Amino acid sequence: MEKAYWLAWSKVNGIGSTLLKRIEQKFGSLETAWSLPASDLQTVDGLGNITVEGIIASRRDISPLALFAEYEQKNRAFWTPADPEYPKLLWEIPDPPPILCHRGNLTIWLERSTVSIVGTRNPTVYGRRWAKKISIALAENGFTVVSGLADGIDAEAHKGCLEAGGNTIAVVGTGVDLVYPSKHQALYQQILQSGLVLSEYPDGTEPDRTHFPQRNRIIAGLCRATIVIEAPDRSGALITAHQANDYGRDVFALPGSLDVKESSGCHSLISRGAGIIMGIDELIESLGTMPSLDRGRLSEKLSEKSPAKNRSTNQTVNQTPSQISIPLDDLAPIQQKILNLLSFSESIGFDRIIEQANFPAGEVSGALLQLELLGAISQSPGMRYQRLI
Repeated sequence: MEKAYWLAWSKVNGIGSTLLKRIEQKFGSLETAWSLPASDLQTVDGLGNITVEGIIASRRDISPLALFAEYEQKNRAFWTPADPEYPKLLWEIPDPPPILCHRGNLTIWLERSTVSIVGTRNPTVYGRRWAKKISIALAENGFTVVSGLADGIDAEAHKGCLEAGGNTIAVVGTGVDLVYPSKHQALYQQILQSGLVLSEYPDGTEPDRTHFPQRNRIIAGLCRATIVIEAPDRSGALITAHQANDYGRDVFALPGSLDVKESSGCHSLISRGAGIIMGIDELIESLGTMPSLDRGRLSEKLSEKSPAKNRSTNQTVNQTPSQISIPLDDLAPIQQKILNLLSFSESIGFDRIIEQANFPAGEVSGALLQLELLGAISQSPGMRYQRLI
């Protein structure tokens, strides 16, 4: 039972989300990896002698099936990467959470249409107005809005989406059974009706300051784009924006007054290449044509996404929800190369793609994600990919 071994490995000292994904990708199964000797485990990048010794010791004290049965009794519902419901976009990041507890009525959504809205807990009237205005517009155009259920911008984003009858996802730094801040009890109940509350922490987990930066990576990883409404220079929202950028996702920021400190972080993002929000129609149009080649990417990443100009084909990809056609010859070189490597008739494993593409694993992973978002390829279990167009 692969799901039980995701839980078991997550309890091993010294094994975080990044190493856990590497172990799964190396051996193809965490159940298989659980019984491997130290010599095999040491072939995983990042697993040194001390860490492997800790793994061997932990395995003597953990019974995966017993642990799973106990966890299942205490937690109403949870996914692991072994579950088909586990979000594909989240699996693509280097450090996906091994456990994702959930509550609510939204278990399937169009991942190509997820957008996060983040910002300060102490927004201006202007910031509140635009957070709600943008979330309403996103909901009306078929996007799922993701945020963190915090005070300020997060709450306005959830409220606007619900007001428009849309789907919203709250990623929290507590157990999904707790409401923090407590004054959002009514909002929490509204989200459960038509949306989803997610957390990597088990039920009953109280708020802790260390949980929220970790939570932010899930918000960034779940979404194809992150929108920052207002954020001072030192802000969790900026952490989310930079994580989104590191994951190869697009970042947009709302400009504000130079006299308002809550806008300083947004101005910094814009100066470094984040997409600037000039109006609702322009934003929806930008999101509708995503994944873009250079749009909304911070400056240090721009050089990685230059478009190719080979006009040898006029094939197009249809993108939902906007139904915008994107010429395949406008794809980045790495995306074109990977697409040409893939087969219509059978799926190809991630490792084989890396070998044939001759690009670093991180760049290949990002390119595969972009192609999947475009609808050009599909992913099947075991990180295998097949061409669709």
